[in-house]
Amino acid sequence: MHANDFIVHDDLRLPHLPQRQFGACADCAAGRCAPPRQRGRRLFTGLLGAAALTPAWAREGVEVGEKSKFTGLVSAEQLEKAGGQQYAQMMTQANQQRGLAPMNHPQVQRLRYIAQRIIPHSYEWNERARQWKWEVNLLGDAQLNAFCMPGGKIAFYYGILEKLKLEDDEVAAIMGHEVAHALREHARERVGKSVVTNGIVELGSALLGLGDLGRYAAGLGGQLLSLRFGREDESEADLVGIELSARAGYDPAAAVRLWEKMMAASKGAPPQWLSTHPANATRIRDIQANLPKVAGLYERAPRPDKRFPVAPPLKAG
Repeated sequence: MHANDFIVHDDLRLPHLPQRQFGACADCAAGRCAPPRQRGRRLFTGLLGAAALTPAWAREGVEVGEKSKFTGLVSAEQLEKAGGQQYAQMMTQANQQRGLAPMNHPQVQRLRYIAQRIIPHSYEWNERARQWKWEVNLLGDAQLNAFCMPGGKIAFYYGILEKLKLEDDEVAAIMGHEVAHALREHARERVGKSVVTNGIVELGSALLGLGDLGRYAAGLGGQLLSLRFGREDESEADLVGIELSARAGYDPAAAVRLWEKMMAASKGAPPQWLSTHPANATRIRDIQANLPKVAGLYERAPRPDKRFPVAPPLKAG
């Protein structure tokens, strides 16, 4: 397909259409999201002066704590396989509707260049990422959305690039955020919680990998994009994302500019991905508080040798 044949749809019809949106907090949308001081958070946002108390041997970058123990209830390999199958189905159906951008499209080349800079820095966060068959694609849909499925399957919607007039550093902020969800295995955690809350197996048996757990996890493969992340997941993704983009040579402060654009885009008719809950202002403060932790990484990182223009408007399908 020629780049000029690529069109943007208002309603690109895909199998298992994603219900979650970039940066969405399911708890906020449902009115369950408590202020930070009232909820148990895994991440450590810290104070600007906390660096003086950090031991010399501590790693440089953000701190988000251990992964949830619920990830241990589900096979990472099974979930990654299911995610790859679902991703392939989505790309095939998008291509049939002329809604999958070809490899020679300038914005696809842009996304893949940025991904190539980010991916090598993912391995420290998840050793399995070395084995992932990473893919990056652009979907011709007007939604403001992007995702990274288990196993490193990345997709951007044209709407988020074009409507927000994203610069490369802001694209890197989104990509780092979505890749962080996969690295921190938030989907695996959510499936693990579903195993327990739905009573598929007793917790003790699940911890040992017994019962119907494997079949249940495989069955959820078709629902991976409808799993909703919570506020803690979003906070982790924000912080790991700014570290990934900083190490890749992109300005981590662009995450703040990105969220300011997202909030401005919500005026008048707030979209699904942006709750009116004050957690959006909170997440900006959390990012700002952690920027000093990645400043040195960004200063020393080689800068990208390519810069790309913002996405132009395309005809709607």
